[in-house]
Amino acid sequence: MSSTNRTVVVTGIGATTPLGGDATSTWEGLVAGKSGVRPLEQDWAADQAVRIAAQIAVEPLEVIPRPQARKLDRSAQFALIAAKEAWADAGYTETSTDDGTVDADRVGAVIASGIGGVTTLLDQYDVLKDKGVRRVSPHTVPMLMPNGPSANVGLYVGARAGVHTPVSACASGAEAIGYAIEMIRTGRADVVVAGGTEAAIHPLPIAAFGNMMAMSKNNENPQAASRPYDTARDGFVLGEGAGVVVLESAEHAAARGARVYAEAVGQGISADGHDIVQPEPEGRGIAHALQNLLDRTDLDPAEIVHVNAHATSTPAGDIAELKALRKVFGDDTDHMAVSGTKSMTGHLLGGAGGVETVATVLALYHRVAPPTINVDNLDPEAEANADVVRGEARKLPVEGRIAALNDSFGFGGHNVVLAFRTI
Repeated sequence: MSSTNRTVVVTGIGATTPLGGDATSTWEGLVAGKSGVRPLEQDWAADQAVRIAAQIAVEPLEVIPRPQARKLDRSAQFALIAAKEAWADAGYTETSTDDGTVDADRVGAVIASGIGGVTTLLDQYDVLKDKGVRRVSPHTVPMLMPNGPSANVGLYVGARAGVHTPVSACASGAEAIGYAIEMIRTGRADVVVAGGTEAAIHPLPIAAFGNMMAMSKNNENPQAASRPYDTARDGFVLGEGAGVVVLESAEHAAARGARVYAEAVGQGISADGHDIVQPEPEGRGIAHALQNLLDRTDLDPAEIVHVNAHATSTPAGDIAELKALRKVFGDDTDHMAVSGTKSMTGHLLGGAGGVETVATVLALYHRVAPPTINVDNLDPEAEANADVVRGEARKLPVEGRIAALNDSFGFGGHNVVLAFRTI
């Protein structure tokens, strides 16, 4: 089917995060304002300046058989767990592409990771140094490949329309979902499993992020360390996990009587052209992505009542994003409830866009905006530019069609904005 204007909908969701081993428990944790950040208890953490992280709530070995897990990097394990949940939630089974339930040639997978199989790479290098060549796992290359998670998800669902892996740092997961929307809209696929995953809680990434002064060093109070928009914010908290959605053309979903969570309206993409690490301070690149979204879709700014902000808890990035919202939407920004869910999950890097898409879709479906926790003293610049949901969840309008944005930005100046809308 060739088309450039097909409506895309979300029919399945899945997640494994620091708040829970599935989408339901993750959502319940978000609405309750629960923090998934805790001290690192590994021996190597004692020498680190940063000794906290948002570690996964349910270990993969509790879900995946050990023989299979041994062939998967931790990031791929997360992706497969989330994808299986989303696929089943959408009403499919592992044999759906074999028994004719869905045409494999019309199924795609787009799973992103910002770093890829970094734990496999570093751990197997240690094996090489300490135990010799013969002890290196023969599965090392398929495990460390950045496309490993997407490839394994594609194999699980039997995808033959295309399997892809965008890599754009912390915008990777959102870019994957945006790419999947376009695959369906342009007729390449009818069903695409999309999202992001990351597993980088390891001594080297933590030391590197810590030395560049990007991470919070509030080791004494881990659950309060991630504090977007608070005047005392001092950097992000590293998290791990995955978030995945099943996207379908509206026609395909309707033909099989699928439950629909929301419409995936589209994406807006830009680049800062400013710095490899620092965001453009006035949010010009972000504003361009927002405007690009409006120009490419039929989204009405008056419909937007919620924003799942990137909000990593860094001094510069949090405010630049809010300035961009104000610049593009003006007074319409006043009725947008802005949530910084990284205050609870930590920052999942390439997995952030996937998990936060799940949160954004569920916020629309349940018409509830999760809170931003740990905001004891709201930054005056944040207060001047946005309506930050603080302390406890907030109900969204219960009548009429409403929309929400999921913002994701990454090192290198990558900006991706996704829009979703109730049906």
